[in-house]
Amino acid sequence: MSRRTKPPSDQPYVKLFNELTRRFSPWEVWKDFIVMYAISLSNPFDKEHYEERENSYLKIIGKYSKDEQKIFPQLAAEVVIALEKNPEQDFLGKLFMAFELGNYANGQFFTPYNVCECMAKITVRNVLPQIEEQGYITINDCCCGAGATLIAGMHEVRRQLEGKLNWQNHVLITGQDIDYTTALMCYIQLSLLGVAGYIKIGNSLTAPMDSNDTSENYWLTPMYFSDVWTFRRLIKGKTFL
Repeated sequence: MSRRTKPPSDQPYVKLFNELTRRFSPWEVWKDFIVMYAISLSNPFDKEHYEERENSYLKIIGKYSKDEQKIFPQLAAEVVIALEKNPEQDFLGKLFMAFELGNYANGQFFTPYNVCECMAKITVRNVLPQIEEQGYITINDCCCGAGATLIAGMHEVRRQLEGKLNWQNHVLITGQDIDYTTALMCYIQLSLLGVAGYIKIGNSLTAPMDSNDTSENYWLTPMYFSDVWTFRRLIKGKTFL
């Protein structure tokens, strides 16, 4: 979807979103929605950051009227519906660009999903031997945006493991982005797709991911708390595999 292509105004998500832009700018509504959605996915599992993130949620939702507050769960449901209908897409990234919310001055453009699919088919090759040897494979994107590259890579692994192994137990997805909102968009989509992994918010050049990092700037997906991945972390004695 190009920068100038607006989403059809009759789409359920767009209609709901527009109801919230009567008092607030589209960018503020989008940012608030993404942050609250990410917190709602994180807090049932990541108790270490529960209080801080819950306070952020309450501060944000308090800006909106009771009727406006009811719209946010509906928006969240529309994202779930979209990814259930078609898991192989960057739904939030497409909307983000269609609403013209990207920082064009800083060159913020998301790679189209079909390009990411092509890159995944080229780079993700014959993963089964590595998984049989190491237990799992890791896919990382140090400038992940909303997660299109990671989603495409995950699906390529899934295809290769189909009928052999449960991909959710054998692929770890990690990403980093300097932009807080877009990094959480990636976190939301990976979480809803049932991916084990984590997203770090920060500059990957000056503060890249490190296994000895504190968890301060990390968002861990719900699947990363499953028994399989929890056991692997316990064996290694580290939060980040």
